[in-house]
Amino acid sequence: MSLGTPYSMMKRQVQKAIAFARKAHHGQTRMTGDPYLSHCIHTGKILAVLVPSNGKRAIDTVVAGILHDVVDDTCESLHSIEREFGADVAKLVGGVSRLSYINQLLRRHRRMNLSQATLSHEEANNLRVMLLGMIDDPRVVLIKLADRLHNMRTIYALPSTKAQAVAQETLVIWCSLASRLGLWALKAELEDLCFAVLQPKIFRQMRAELASMWSPINKTAIRKSSVKSSNVVQFHECEEPTECDEENTSMKILLQAVLPFDLLLDRKKRVIFYKNLTTYLDTPKKPKVVRDAGIALASLVVCEEALERELFISTSYVPGMEVTLSGRLKSLYSIYTKMKRKDVGIDKVYDARALRVVVGDKNGTLHGQAVQCCYNLLNIIHRFWTPIDGEFDDYIVNPKPSGYQSLHTAVQGPDSSPLEVQIRTQRMHEYAEHGLAAHWLYKESENLLPSKSSVTASEVKNSADFSKDMEDQDPTEDDAFIKYSSLKVGHPVLRVEAGHLLAAVIVRVDNGGSELLVAVSFGLAASEAVAERRSSYQIKRWEAYANLYKKVSDEWWCEPGHGDWCTCLEKYTLCRDGIYHKQDQFQRLLPTFIQVIELTEREETEYRAVVSAVFEGKPIASDVSSSSCEEKPRLAFNSALVDNGINNKVLLLRTMLQWEEQLRSEAGFRQLEVKTRNYRRTDSISLGEVVIVCWPNGEIMRLRTGSTAADAARRIGFDGKLVSVNGQLVLPNTQLKDGDVVEVRM
Repeated sequence: MSLGTPYSMMKRQVQKAIAFARKAHHGQTRMTGDPYLSHCIHTGKILAVLVPSNGKRAIDTVVAGILHDVVDDTCESLHSIEREFGADVAKLVGGVSRLSYINQLLRRHRRMNLSQATLSHEEANNLRVMLLGMIDDPRVVLIKLADRLHNMRTIYALPSTKAQAVAQETLVIWCSLASRLGLWALKAELEDLCFAVLQPKIFRQMRAELASMWSPINKTAIRKSSVKSSNVVQFHECEEPTECDEENTSMKILLQAVLPFDLLLDRKKRVIFYKNLTTYLDTPKKPKVVRDAGIALASLVVCEEALERELFISTSYVPGMEVTLSGRLKSLYSIYTKMKRKDVGIDKVYDARALRVVVGDKNGTLHGQAVQCCYNLLNIIHRFWTPIDGEFDDYIVNPKPSGYQSLHTAVQGPDSSPLEVQIRTQRMHEYAEHGLAAHWLYKESENLLPSKSSVTASEVKNSADFSKDMEDQDPTEDDAFIKYSSLKVGHPVLRVEAGHLLAAVIVRVDNGGSELLVAVSFGLAASEAVAERRSSYQIKRWEAYANLYKKVSDEWWCEPGHGDWCTCLEKYTLCRDGIYHKQDQFQRLLPTFIQVIELTEREETEYRAVVSAVFEGKPIASDVSSSSCEEKPRLAFNSALVDNGINNKVLLLRTMLQWEEQLRSEAGFRQLEVKTRNYRRTDSISLGEVVIVCWPNGEIMRLRTGSTAADAARRIGFDGKLVSVNGQLVLPNTQLKDGDVVEVRM
């Protein structure tokens, strides 16, 4: 088969779909005055960016996007679509039509039930039926999001009141879904389109403030004021009347100042845009708000190119390892909500723009070396750009509960404005990006099925978003003292010097935790231990730390400089950046620092048991070593799950159930305002049921709340058989929960 065949096939199918849609929508126009066909084509273009560039499923997704309104808005039927384009396309188009029920349901509810803040039982049941119908093929969600994105890009054609209602609805429903599915770039554009409609003055001023910060020419000070009664950051309106007149622009122009998501995803497009920036900015007809958006994007390109040059000329990282670089801009809406939540100015939002550095690890075969490279790159970046105190987070040594690993730091970028940089290995990157929701939409995951408890709303949201993966933190020096005041002797730490990671333990804690005496083992490299932080082999590493601690105790080493050829005691001081740094004889800070390993309650118990056993000369208890592996059977109970794609279905089901809870809580929203919402409500209607997935066929089953494993076996005609839930054999009276995977053993 020739290389051009997939492209030719897609081209033929797309052209055929466009011709079909042109005939079906003949004579129809949109409120913008454009032929309705333009909306169909733009929806298909958006999908072409979101799906892989080849494959039948990708082609069918784009074709279904072009035809998504044919059934609802024309005389054509699903039968005619199936006859012309096949059953897969017809199924997708039908799914999109049913998905529109969400909007109809919530709009009707808010219009007819003004005094009722929750859905009725019938409404909630209809919503669940529709959501569960999406689980088998999440491409339906993609098509609906692409449809909504183009509608938001042209929302200026609607009357102001209706436009605000649609924008609020999009923000509450579709942005939240895009977030849960890991579509961060599409979500960012949707959020800013909504923000431009709902808060046009603040949107315009934030564009101007960021352009002022990030422009190398104009470095005016950032203006802000706070309202003490509400602790909310307020923006000044334009002070010059002529500028206000210029910027009192139409909604259409404001929407043009929202950067398209594909420009955020494709670095090549950004570079081309940057090269044309001079002409772009000098165009007198371009409104200021649009030019400000161009400056923001150009600043990201400048940061990318500056760091890329520095990494290229540096020889510090491991030769032969591939280092890739990407960047992103935080949506104005996200910046605004963060400013309100933390009561800070726009110049204190350090992740408004961010770079990500990914270190290749040869499919995991060089993972330890890649971890060393990450710390090497961190050292390079901190020498190249000035780090911001208190803004370094080591999620490699101390992963998120979800397993997310990465180094995060904030620096003063090339324009002396804040810039966040994330550094991770390829394996860490694939886990964060592809191991969760974002991956379900594209291809079958190769990850094993996580346990029920490991898939939470915070994991799905935090792991898929670019700065996504990070909870907002604003550590101060006082916070660091409080954090480390409970450190105990014998606690394991890591010594980091450029890319060299060494195991170490705390020997003495002085001045309430502000000074530490640490024993460093120069013969115990720790990069592999860091790379496999949560692995089942951690007990062996705890034993190595315990042996080091015992050696220091046996030798009575107790002052800096004590030790032998492979062990040395060093003093570290907690500095204002929240990190313990080594000092020379003149009390000057050195780049060498230690990273405290934050232990979970279970790890703390395991480690102390190992230390006790080592000091007493006893063998490591089998119950201790086995406790670290207790999760393993739940993670790999059947390799056939991977082949059947059950992993994708389970994760998507759990995410959609969480999203359903949010939708039901949002059913009664009335005010059109941009604010951070609390999605947990106690008055939402309960359906009195649980939804499970039956293995091996992936059938979704609805049972009464309180149903047990025995009830599930009885439902499918195997009463009395053994049942496993999430990979573990359970008692017949074990109650089932939403999202459980149930297998009846034959």
